[in-house]
Amino acid sequence: MADDQITIRSERLAPGEYIDFLKRTDLGSQYPRERFGERIAKLVNTVSISLTARNEEGLLVGVLFGLTDFAYWLYVTDLGVDREYGHRGIGTRLMRTAHELAGGEKDIAVYLIANENAVPFYEKLGMEKADDVMQYNHIEWTEFTVE
Repeated sequence: MADDQITIRSERLAPGEYIDFLKRTDLGSQYPRERFGERIAKLVNTVSISLTARNEEGLLVGVLFGLTDFAYWLYVTDLGVDREYGHRGIGTRLMRTAHELAGGEKDIAVYLIANENAVPFYEKLGMEKADDVMQYNHIEWTEFTVE
């Protein structure tokens, strides 16, 4: 079910608003505790694509952050929807908007790391699991959930 009362737009978020949003989503457990506030501020201020979904009252109900070269690829770093607004097509609209902003379906390949609970959502969008991703990660993170 699509929600026509939700507005999607390109917008930079204040760190505090994003942190508040994380408390209302499943994204709040993906970040490490170390220098959390400092790193969130850097994220919201520098990411290539910053899309928001807001309800009629202006409440932030969806976010998509992505890194792109605007020529070949888009890497979605964050895609979340407020738990109260799930299953209304907001995530799909955010993904489609980001893909278009980056350069469109004919030119831009999309990559992301999916939480296993989100895999069915991405598969519905036509995405497939890939085995050829390389990783360099020597960071020791302390897991926590933004509350």
